Amino acid sequence: MPAYAIARLQDAAPHPDVAEYIERVPATFEPYGGRFLVHATPHEVKEGSWPGGVVMIGFPGIEEARAWWDSAAYREIAPLRSRHIEGDIILVEGVPEGYDPKVTAEAMRDGLAGA
Repeated sequence: MPAYAIARLQDAAPHPDVAEYIERVPATFEPYGGRFLVHATPHEVKEGSWPGGVVMIGFPGIEEARAWWDSAAYREIAPLRSRHIEGDIILVEGVPEGYDPKVTAEAMRDGLAGA
C-alpha cells in the first residue's frame, strides 16, 4: 500500500542552507522508492487557512517512508531545512487498492447506533 510524507511548511526567507537541502533531499529518498509528488507548486485554499507551502513525497509503503525519515542520509541534511523553516510533517499510509468509503461510513453508522 502506498505511503506519503506530507509537509506543510511555513514561508521562509531564501537561505543557502535551504537551497542545499533542496538539492540533496532527492538522493535521500530515491533509495527507498520515494519521489516528489508535490514540490514548489502553488496551492489553492478552498476552506480554512493553509499558510506556507506543501510538499508530498510518495513511497511504495509506510516502511520505506519510515526508513527514509530515520536514515542517516536524511537525518544529516534535515537541519539544513529545520533551522530555517518551521512546519508540520507527517507520514501516512494511503488506502488499499479497491478501497470503498461506503464500508467506513457503514462502520461509523453502526458505531453511532450502538452508542
